[in-house]
Amino acid sequence: MTGLAGSFGFNYYAPACNAMRSIAGWPVALWAGRGLGVYYIYVLFSSKDTHFYVGYTKDLRKRVEVHNVDAVDATKSRRPLKLVYYEACLSENAALVREKQLKTGFGRAYLKTRINIMRP
Repeated sequence: MTGLAGSFGFNYYAPACNAMRSIAGWPVALWAGRGLGVYYIYVLFSSKDTHFYVGYTKDLRKRVEVHNVDAVDATKSRRPLKLVYYEACLSENAALVREKQLKTGFGRAYLKTRINIMRP
């Protein structure tokens, strides 16, 4: 199964929230396609400053596009940004909790190990 990140030139399927690739036995893409409330935690990488940006959204494709057209103050000076990792959750609250986890020191170390991006 290919994750959405493949659409952006990065071939990696991230596990969904709580390390699941499916929700109730169905692929995450089917939940999202049926409008069943999937929220995405995403990680963007800036080759300009070699930093990560972590966020969450309901519409992953649109959010990545918005980040890359100067519409987000937090990332407009760091473009271009590349989607390098994402997870899916069934609720906004679960996505918010996971986003906060990934923004901690432990979470950032986990991401570096998981996606193999090393800062100079």
